[in-house]
Amino acid sequence: MITDVPGVRLGHAGDPEALTGCTVVLLDEPAVGAVDVRGGAPGTRETDLLVPGRLVGRVDAVLLTGGSAFGLDAAAGVMRWLEAQGRGYDTGIARVPIVPAAVIFDLGVGRSDVRPDAAMGFEACRAAAEGGGGPAEGSVGAGLGATVGKVFGMAGAMRGGVGSASRRLPGGVTVGAVAVVNCLGDVYDPDTGRRLAGARDPHTGAPVDTAEVLLSGALPGRAGAVPPHNTTIAVVATDAVLDGAGARRLAEMAHVGMARAIRPVHTQFDGDTIFAVATGRRPADLTLLGIAAADVVGRAIARAVMTARPAGGIPAWADVAGCEGTGGEDGVPGTGH
Repeated sequence: MITDVPGVRLGHAGDPEALTGCTVVLLDEPAVGAVDVRGGAPGTRETDLLVPGRLVGRVDAVLLTGGSAFGLDAAAGVMRWLEAQGRGYDTGIARVPIVPAAVIFDLGVGRSDVRPDAAMGFEACRAAAEGGGGPAEGSVGAGLGATVGKVFGMAGAMRGGVGSASRRLPGGVTVGAVAVVNCLGDVYDPDTGRRLAGARDPHTGAPVDTAEVLLSGALPGRAGAVPPHNTTIAVVATDAVLDGAGARRLAEMAHVGMARAIRPVHTQFDGDTIFAVATGRRPADLTLLGIAAADVVGRAIARAVMTARPAGGIPAWADVAGCEGTGGEDGVPGTGH
């Protein structure tokens, strides 16, 4: 879990009936932050300040949220909670909490008129600070309305969700990730290459290869018919010492894990985004950190779909595991190495 990284907490809040929510990565102390956006349809907040060399290079929390751009309202609640704790960048007049955020589009699954708001963001922070309080993965928080394999729309989609994983490196440094998986493409086990979840034929329910559907021209209206209701977002955290440029490189290398687990990935219809945060407790080699980041992101994505639950008439991995050729629950990749 990403919470295996010292000084990193995870909290969720959401509306299970409306199928939307938010997830907060809460940092005990301000951490060096960076971001790498690879998708063509991102929805983000406070990403420009994460460019190396900008005045404020540290973050207090990172918000991952449903609700499309409306869901960015939840960041106000995260800021309010942090302000109450005396957290934030000291301007000399007031402390301003730094909360970068990214969204997924989940408006087509539950109620489109209910979105994460400030109250929900505040509650996610409280859950993170208190710890425990329910499942940390699957159909929770920002993953409540997540779906995957939407090349034929929701009629052929499967459930996405929230997943997390970590890895401890020689020397004691830990790298962890949390991912909210809501991709256009299909999801694969990054270690075995087995398909886990993705597009299905709307008439037969049989699995279909999203990339092949697009490449073959089988989709009516070509690219214009692809539903733009996608995006996978993630946070990679480590207790290693990194500067802004190093954290940016870590976020870049972490996208390799996304590419291993999702096909196709980084499309014009996804807003794929990875944040990186470094708490600066131990020295470590950036190359090893990047390799580990790719590993934990890939496993977090796999865990997201394999721990999700069916909802809104959309099946989950457990419903079609035999059809997808993945076996039973024992096949869920572990959270840590």
